[in-house]
Amino acid sequence: MKKLSLILALLSVRLFAADELPAPELTEYYTPVPPVVASPPGAVPSDAIVLFDGTNLDAWEPARADGHPWKIEDGAMVVIPTPAPAKPCDQQTKRAFGDIQLHIEFRTPAKVEGKGQGRGNSGVYFMGLYEIQILDSWENPTYVNGQAASIYKQTPPLVNASRPPGEWQSYDVVFIAPRFAADGTLSSPARMTAFHNGVLVQHDTVLTGPTEYRGQPKYKAHAAKLPILLQDHRNPTAFRNIWVRELALP
Repeated sequence: MKKLSLILALLSVRLFAADELPAPELTEYYTPVPPVVASPPGAVPSDAIVLFDGTNLDAWEPARADGHPWKIEDGAMVVIPTPAPAKPCDQQTKRAFGDIQLHIEFRTPAKVEGKGQGRGNSGVYFMGLYEIQILDSWENPTYVNGQAASIYKQTPPLVNASRPPGEWQSYDVVFIAPRFAADGTLSSPARMTAFHNGVLVQHDTVLTGPTEYRGQPKYKAHAAKLPILLQDHRNPTAFRNIWVRELALP
């Protein structure tokens, strides 16, 4: 009997406490309604900007005025390596971007030549300044902040998710551009979250500045939107299925 009384008392306290809570409607809101984005399996999201679909290079141009375009081979955009001592010929988008979601697929050469940074080297530069490294990192030791999926010379990937050379791989990246105050000082640094072959490799990583091969990165005020750049590192790396979604963050 005492046990039953205790149970009833506890239920009464719970009901009383529930009555004291605000109505559920007070924590519900209905606007603004998120826009609808169609994303069929295996297809490009309906709000994406296609940068390369295997048919033409209309969205791209050589990063140098005296440069040459890359070639299309079996539906892939392939680097035409620039032999030394001539300067490499990177390619950049004709359109400029800031905050984006990027999907890009790449393939390092099936024939392994060289080692370390000499194998399948390329890179994706957001705003032409901030690089996520492309490299053949399958059983290929190198400095860890220079291997595949590293933010080059800054942050190693959480894991090495590389596939064997000659196989297609993918990056899915959310890049948040840096913000600068009116006087040119840094308000907030660039950030990057990246998946390599579906595996998380960078988690909201803060970039310490633009990519530098020598010395420490240092931010310098630049435009809010700049082109995406793909690197010619004298290796015939291939790319396909490149698209971006421009992000409008609060």
